[in-house]
Amino acid sequence: MPTWSFPLALDPAADEPLFLQITRSITGDIRRGRLRPGMRLPGTRTLAQTLSVHRNTVVAAYDELLAEGWIESSEARGTFVSRALPEVAPRASSVSLSRRAEVPARAGFDLKPAPERADLAKAPPGALVMSIGVPDVRLLPTAALARAYRRAVRHQALSVLGYSDPEGHPRLRAALAEMLSAARGLATGPDDLVVTQGSQMALDLVARALLRPGDVVAVEAFGYRPAWEALRYHGARLVPIPVDLSGLDVAALKVIARRTPLRAVYLTPHHQYPTMATLAAGRRLELLEFARRTRTAIIEDDYDHDFHYQGRPVLPLASLDRAGVVVYVGSLAKIIAPGLRLGYVAAPRAFRDQIATHRSFLDRQGNLAVECAVAELLEDGEIQRHARRARRVYARRRDSFMAALRRTFGESVSFSSPPGGMALWVRVMEPRVDAEEWAARALELGVLFHPGRRYAFDGARHPFVRLAFTALSEPELAEAVRRLARAFDDCRARGRAPASRGTPAPAGSSRSAPPRSPLATRTACR
Repeated sequence: MPTWSFPLALDPAADEPLFLQITRSITGDIRRGRLRPGMRLPGTRTLAQTLSVHRNTVVAAYDELLAEGWIESSEARGTFVSRALPEVAPRASSVSLSRRAEVPARAGFDLKPAPERADLAKAPPGALVMSIGVPDVRLLPTAALARAYRRAVRHQALSVLGYSDPEGHPRLRAALAEMLSAARGLATGPDDLVVTQGSQMALDLVARALLRPGDVVAVEAFGYRPAWEALRYHGARLVPIPVDLSGLDVAALKVIARRTPLRAVYLTPHHQYPTMATLAAGRRLELLEFARRTRTAIIEDDYDHDFHYQGRPVLPLASLDRAGVVVYVGSLAKIIAPGLRLGYVAAPRAFRDQIATHRSFLDRQGNLAVECAVAELLEDGEIQRHARRARRVYARRRDSFMAALRRTFGESVSFSSPPGGMALWVRVMEPRVDAEEWAARALELGVLFHPGRRYAFDGARHPFVRLAFTALSEPELAEAVRRLARAFDDCRARGRAPASRGTPAPAGSSRSAPPRSPLATRTACR
């Protein structure tokens, strides 16, 4: 706090002495929680200069506060709010003479309807989080990243600490274009890309640039709810399309399109979220031809392309696009770390320009220093080496996790070995165990995961759970299985089958009927 001004409202014309006004103002701020126990107070010289009073006035005020036990002082360390005081939540107080405006609890104007906030379901301390498919950041070469960041700030301060184009740092766009061309088959150049603050911003920007109120967008019946909310918030009317073991049912999509013209189709074809199914080759070609013929945009969310463990990864739809119908959304969150907030959009040039324009209005630009640092690591091959190491680690974790589940649960659960991705889609076969209750009991025991309803467009109960494995070490996964088993046994001991099990999804069933109810209100996260 000494580096900031410390405003207190004083009235020199008042009958009360200035030192008492300072005393009462500080005690009032402590009472209302603005000043907390242990918080540093400015020195007497600094506060006297800020308030334009004599230093002896502040000394007298601090002496009074010391005598009353409000503050504690050390010649070596400085002056602090007394740590012996109880913690007080910030609140308005009539004692303070500062008369600073408090933030009202209610808005004094009408609010626009907004989508429900993403439910991130914070885990209790020590919990094992299996709800989000994220990388294990403990594997990240943080030293190399830190060095690259320092170099960017130290040697390129003018270009990375000022304003720049909203498309993203040129070096990162060039490195991403090379990656997409070499590893994913996209004929993409730097000028075809816009770097974003994560894939969620990318999806929001695509929706802003693409949609008009009332446009119809087809989505997967089991899918990624934050993307649905971004589309809905920008005017889309969503229609769900069934998914099965071969991914999105393109035949069902065509049936719906004959009744309702579609503006776009949003899907996750590589590792379908959350079922992990891969869109079959025939359906890929069929979908691209349908989009070309009907001038329907395809929003391809390739959120975890880098983690494929068996055979070669399937190339994105965008690599086969010759008609300019695919908008490709990707992310570096899975390959590096979600906290860096790096995503991107590759799209036909005219649409890419619209996205960049919307981006300039939304937040002007990204973190150019981070973008430059990551570009350096891509240029040097550091990220590629890290991805190869992480892929081997995650493959071992997947295998050990599946083996532990099969040993522990036997035929009480069913799942297939996903060829890639960061999670398992597990069907509960025990009729006395409800997926919702299992998730609730597991959370009590320190494991966080989401049941199938969280991903279902219809919001109905489904006998599935999604268990992410990449962020946990093998010993942590073993402990998670032990806790999962205890929670499962507790639910089974209650001996009550769930009232409704909803429509099954593709993980032991090859069919998934269309959802029956409106968009669910809960929000999932990857």
